[in-house]
Amino acid sequence: MKLDMIIQLTQLIHKLTAQNKWTEAFDELRTLHYPDVANVLEQLSPDVAYQLLRRFEPGKRSHLFAYMQIDAAIAIFQLMNHAEAVALFEDMDHDVRADFYNRLSETERKELLAGLTPAERDDIRKLAAYAEKTVGAVMTSAYVAVQDSLTVEQALARIRAVASDAEVIYQIYIVDEAGRLSGTLSLRELLTAELSKVLRDIMVQDVVSINIDEDQEEAAKLIARYDFLALPVVDNEQRLLGIVTHADALDVSQEENTEDQMRMGSVSTDFPMATSLKNASIWLLYRMRVFWLVVLVFGNIFSGAGIAHFEDLIESMVTLVFFLPLLIDSGGNAGSQSATLMVRALAMGDVRARDWSKMLAKELAVSLLLGLTTATAVSVLGFYRGGVEIAMIVAVTMVIVVMVGSVIGMLLPFVLARLKFDPASASAPLITSICDGTGVLIYFSIASVFLDMPSV
Repeated sequence: MKLDMIIQLTQLIHKLTAQNKWTEAFDELRTLHYPDVANVLEQLSPDVAYQLLRRFEPGKRSHLFAYMQIDAAIAIFQLMNHAEAVALFEDMDHDVRADFYNRLSETERKELLAGLTPAERDDIRKLAAYAEKTVGAVMTSAYVAVQDSLTVEQALARIRAVASDAEVIYQIYIVDEAGRLSGTLSLRELLTAELSKVLRDIMVQDVVSINIDEDQEEAAKLIARYDFLALPVVDNEQRLLGIVTHADALDVSQEENTEDQMRMGSVSTDFPMATSLKNASIWLLYRMRVFWLVVLVFGNIFSGAGIAHFEDLIESMVTLVFFLPLLIDSGGNAGSQSATLMVRALAMGDVRARDWSKMLAKELAVSLLLGLTTATAVSVLGFYRGGVEIAMIVAVTMVIVVMVGSVIGMLLPFVLARLKFDPASASAPLITSICDGTGVLIYFSIASVFLDMPSV
C-alpha cells in the first residue's frame, strides 16, 4: 500500500476510534496485508493500537508484531494481560520472540517465562543468549531435521509431524546420530525418491553451512551468493543448531546497510537500529551525533592553521580567497566519491585488501582525468577573475587536490580494514575534513610558487 493511502487510512481509523466505532475501524484493517496493518498500528497511540490488535486472531497478532517497530510493539505488549502476552509469544517465530525477549525488562521476562512450557523457556533463553551481530542472534530453531538412517517414507512421516512448527520445509537437513549435519535434500527430491531408499544413500553431502559465532553479515552474504532459502547453522563440532532464513538475511542486509549509511554520515551506531527516528528522544539523537561532530570540529582546526600560515600571501592577493571553497570542496567531493565506491566494493567482496595497489593505479588514472576536466572549467573562471597567473594557479591546484582527495578516499577504507575497523568509518565528513586541510596547504603552496613569494 502506498504511503499516502496509509496516511489516509490512519486518519480514518483515528476518526472512527474517536467516535467509539471500533468494529468499523477493525473492518478497515482486517483485509490488509500484515505489513500495512503494522504500519497503521504504529501511527496510533498504544492504547488504541492495543484495542484494535486484540480483535485479531491470536496467530495473526504474532505475525503483526513481527512487522512492527520494536518500540511501538513493546508499548502495546506492556498493555496486554498475562494470558495475552503468553499466547503472543507461543505463536511468534522462534527468532523473532528471542529478539523481542531481549528488549523486555527483567521483571517482564520473569512474568512471561512463568507462563510458558519448559521447552519454550529453554528455546527462548538459548536463542536470546547469543551475542548481538552473531549468526546465533538471528537464527531460528524452527527447522526440519531427520536422521540419515531413516528411509524416505519414514522421513516424510517425520516431516508431516513437525512441518506446522517449521519456518522452512523446502529444504530438509539430514543429521547423524550425534546431531552432526551430514547432508541435505530438497523437498522435491524427497517426494520423488523411492520410499524404500535410505537418506544417507541419496542425500547431497556437500552442504554449505555457517558457524554460530560468525558475523551475521556473513550469513546474509552466503544466502545471497548461493540463492538459498535458508542456511544451516552449526557449532564447532558440526552439530546442527538452527537455520538462518532468506527473510532474516534480508533484515540483516537492511540493518547493515543502515549502519553503513550512518557511519558514512559520521553518526554513531552504538544505539538500537530498530529505534524509530520519529519516536527517538532528543537526548538519544544528540548522543548519536555529538561525538563525531566534535572530533571533526577539531579536525577542521588544521584548515584554519593552514590559512593562518599563509596570511601574508592572502593579504597580497585577495582574489585567491574567492577560489578557496571551490577548490577544497572539489577535493573533498572527489574523496567522498572514491570512498563510497571503495567501501561498497569491500563490503560486497568485489575488492579485497590485497587489491589496494591495483586499485591505487586505477584511481590515479581516473582522478587525473577528473582533475583535468574540472581544472579546465575552473581555469576559465580564474582567468576572468585574475588573469593568466590566477588561472594557472587554480587549474594546477584543481588537478592536484582532486587526485589527492581521490587517493585519500580510496586508501582510507583499506587502511581501516587492515586495522580491523569497519571501512564504512571512512565517512564523507571525515574525508572532507582531511581533504580540506590538505587542500588549503596545496593551494597556497602552489600560489606561493607561482607568485614567487615565500610561504613563511
